[in-house]
Amino acid sequence: MTPPTLGQAPSQQHRMRAIGAGSAHAKAILLGEHAVVYGAPALALPIPQLTVVASAGRSPDSTDDQDDVLSTMTASASRQLVTEASGSLGRLVTEAKAYLGVLDSPRLDVIVDCAIPPGRGLGSSAACARAIVLALAELFDRRMSEGETFDLVQTAENVAHGRASGVDARAVGAPAPLVFQGGEAHELAVGCDGLFIIADSGDVGRTKDAVELLRTEFLRRPGAREEFVRRAWNLTDEARRALAAGRPRKLGACLTDNHELLRAAGLSTDRIDTLVDTALAAGSLGAKITGGGLGGCVIALTEMGQAREVTRRLHAAGAARTWAVPLKGPSRHAR
Repeated sequence: MTPPTLGQAPSQQHRMRAIGAGSAHAKAILLGEHAVVYGAPALALPIPQLTVVASAGRSPDSTDDQDDVLSTMTASASRQLVTEASGSLGRLVTEAKAYLGVLDSPRLDVIVDCAIPPGRGLGSSAACARAIVLALAELFDRRMSEGETFDLVQTAENVAHGRASGVDARAVGAPAPLVFQGGEAHELAVGCDGLFIIADSGDVGRTKDAVELLRTEFLRRPGAREEFVRRAWNLTDEARRALAAGRPRKLGACLTDNHELLRAAGLSTDRIDTLVDTALAAGSLGAKITGGGLGGCVIALTEMGQAREVTRRLHAAGAARTWAVPLKGPSRHAR
């Protein structure tokens, strides 16, 4: 679905609430990053404890025709990252207003309070975009379908990252783990309990650089793309079956094998590899880099009894911070 042009937007006179609010959460890719762009499936995990809240309302300064997006990053972020995010979110506000048919509305202030560290592969940009879209829809008392929300968020993601697969735009609003393929998302069947420990390496990931590195390698070696996608696809399918069947050790092995695939493609770093090795040595069932690569985070599947030791040793190995995301099964979300 393509967002309508201004001429196609709703024509009724807009009504404004005093304030509109929207929220979204972080996500982590379990398996399938990069390959998902080429049609393979990817598995994504919502991280509900890392959130974004956006508030939108009439600006007291009506002399300026430009929208003002005020970003408050509660997680540490460089000034450059905040500036880049503010610019892309400002464009999103304009596009969302055009979609809603309210470009002639008074100047707005949109405040974004983001607890998701940017540049870590956790979906910060997509979550901010979703929160803003929902805040504007509420401000102007408009109902938006999930598909309409996705389209606007995906437009912003394509600006931020180039060719975006769409998995982030779906996952930052998902209530449960999901499988994403070819633009379609479905909830995953979960048949086992466990705990995912996510460790921030402290290094900003470079998704665009990682995508270009992989593309160059695919052009340099005939058949490299097909082999990469085939292996990633098989691992993701194996992991999906293991997750549904309640086989956490098999799921963990798939995570580790996927990391080796990404590492061999040059998408990992020494620090990421150290954190993966540390998690495995501490008793994790599997561990890998998550997200675009060249920095960012590690995700490790851990049994509850090992979680404290895994977390302790990850911090000792240099992790800037960690988060624990429970995996519960049999899931009420299973199909």
